[in-house]
Parts: sequence; C-alpha cells; structure tokens
Amino acid sequence: MSPPTSGVPAHSKTSWSSFLKSIASFNGDLSSLTAPPFILSPTSLTEYSAYWAEHPSLLVAPANEPDPEKRALAVLKWFLSTLHQQYCSRSEKLGSEKKPLNPFLGELFIGKWEGDADTGETKLISEQVSHHPPATAYAIRNEKHGIELQGYNAQKASFSSTIFIKQIGHALLTFTPPGADKTDPAQKEEYLITLPSLHVESLIYGTPFMELEKTTRIASSTGYVAKIDYSGKGWLSGKKNTFTASLFKESEGEKKPLYTVEGQWNDTFIIKNPRTKQEVDRYVVKESKTTPLQVAPLEEQDLYESRRAWKDVAAGILSGDMDSVSVAKGKIENAQRELRKVEKAEGREWPRRFFTRQEESQQDEQFSRLARMAHLTSLESERTGGVWRFDSASAVDAKPPYHSVGPEGLGVTE
Repeated sequence: MSPPTSGVPAHSKTSWSSFLKSIASFNGDLSSLTAPPFILSPTSLTEYSAYWAEHPSLLVAPANEPDPEKRALAVLKWFLSTLHQQYCSRSEKLGSEKKPLNPFLGELFIGKWEGDADTGETKLISEQVSHHPPATAYAIRNEKHGIELQGYNAQKASFSSTIFIKQIGHALLTFTPPGADKTDPAQKEEYLITLPSLHVESLIYGTPFMELEKTTRIASSTGYVAKIDYSGKGWLSGKKNTFTASLFKESEGEKKPLYTVEGQWNDTFIIKNPRTKQEVDRYVVKESKTTPLQVAPLEEQDLYESRRAWKDVAAGILSGDMDSVSVAKGKIENAQRELRKVEKAEGREWPRRFFTRQEESQQDEQFSRLARMAHLTSLESERTGGVWRFDSASAVDAKPPYHSVGPEGLGVTE
C-alpha cells in the first residue's frame, strides 16, 4: 500500500514514494540523499544563521537592562522569539519545509539589518567552516550596543518512522551590562545557549514541517539558568510547537523559578512571575515584524558568497529546470573536489576567513562552568570539525574579494 501524498504534486508522487523508501533503508548522513525537485530549496544552509537576528531590537535589549535578573529574562525572551523564524517561517512561506543547499567549504553569507535610531546596525557573517563533517559558523554583532552572538552548528539526521535531527554546537551571547567598564573583558556577561533537537512532521504527506523536542538551556555567567522544554501535538491532545520554560538561579535550583513561560513558539507565549502569579509580558509572533536583511547586489558579492555562488542552481530550482540544476551544481562540486586534491597534494588546508578552530581542551574556565550549568557534557567536536570561534580582527574593514580563487577554482561564473 502506497503512503498518502496529499501535498505532493501529481507528477512527483512516484519519486516522493521512492524517496521515502530510500530514507527508510538508508544508513548514513541523510543530507547526502537526492530529494525530489519539488522539495528542494534554492537557499543555502549558510543563510539560516540570519534567523537568529531578524528582531534586532530584541537581540540588543538585554544590553540595556540594568537589573541582572531582568537581563537574563530578556535573553530568554529574545531566544524564544527566534524559534519561529528558525524553524517555522520557511514552511509557512513555502507551504512546507524544503531541503536546503549543502554549503561548500569556505562559503560565505554576509548581510546586515538597519535598525531604527535606538537599535542601530546589526551585522552578520556566516561561513561554512567544515565540509566533512559539515558545519556552519556565524557571528552577529551590534557595535552600538556592544552585543555579539557567535556560534556554530552541524546536524546529524537519522530515520526511525520519521526524520530526527540532532543539532550539534552551541551559541554564545556576550555583552557589557549598563554601568560596567566596556574596555574590561572581565566585566562582560556571557550566555551559553544549547540547540534544540528536531523531528520532521507530516513527511509522509509531502508537506514536512519542523517540530522541536527535548530540552535546551541558556546558562549565564551571572548565575541564572533558563530551561526550555519542547513538546508537540500528540495523537490525542496537545498543540504543535508547544513549550514551557523557567528562569531560575542556579544556586536555588529550578524548583524556585523566578519566571515561567509557556505557549507556542510559532504563535503566542506568556511570561509570568510565579511569586506574584502575575503576567509580566506577552509575545505574539504575528505582531512582531521582522527587520529585512540587506545583502550586497550579486555583482558586488565575493565569488564565495552564497547567493552569487549558487545563483545558477537557485534559478534552475525556481524554474523547475532540473537539468540546469544538475549541471550548475556539478560544476561547483567538481571544482571543490579538485581544490581538496590540490590542498592534499600540497600538504595544506583551506584557510578559514573569519573563524578559527580550537580544541575542546582550549575552552576557558568560564566556558566550562557555563557548559556544566547548561548540561552540555560534550562539545562533540569530531562532528563539527572542531570548536569554532569568531576572529573579530579578521572582520575589521573586510571587503570582497575575501578569497583569491578565480571562477575556475569554484565552478561559478563571473
């Protein structure tokens, strides 16, 4: 009996059924599987880093809050506000989740958000720092408020009745609180953010969307911990994209929450003070408009920037011309394979432009403390090609071209 495929175009039903069968019998990284054309996205995974900061005013809000408890709450609210953009906005816009383009080593995505006079400009740098295994690193900075988010992530996909995705990596939010000395690194606050696990719903119907599961934490250098538990719609009850969260002091434990949050991260959530039983804030996704990301025109981008590098592939996907997609994609992949051969023969490694690799043992005492608070027992650096940290000096006055590799070295056209 063939599975129901209500969201699959009539001409793709056979290929979709075959794709589902290949997933069920596949051992290894699912990202290497070729998906049917209708489920392909013209967007590279390097662009997904932008979802962290599409509400710049919420990102910078903690840096302007004088009370440490309320700063930790502002960080939690900002993080929760990112979930809709990161895990739901694509399926709402496109009708279902699509399989993104797998970035090549050295791929870049660079942009900025122009906020209002109070928020200022927020900049994004995203770079594919590893290809085997695949890992993307990013840095988001707002100099006006002295706030920086950096991190990296990889995904490990497996199949057991549906696709389960484990996200490997973490994010670090850093800023100097009001009244502290901005020139003294020791006075900066740091928040370690762990990443949620995912699974794909409605896959059998051809209209896949992401659902979050398990638990993530945000650990603060000021001693506060936020715990977020995710759940979804079950067979008999519940709503999709549901979560509960609490903010507490590590010294007092989670049984004495300072604030609780509950709701749906794709719709509405409510923040309450359990000590007074009062609602202190309410966030409604549809009432919170995103700030558009600005990127340079294609002709001004570096050859390694995502939208320029993949423009022929993206055009083919959007027009449904899969022959041109195959040709354009093959050029890039073949050129990358040749580059790796040359590097191996010459005994060198591709230079990362904006990030440096560290070992797990190189993490400082504060990071180790935050990792314990966040229940991050291992960085699993073997699955991300290392621990990746932003090199801020490399971003000063950085302008294209970022690499001295000509078109023949990448497989893209001028």
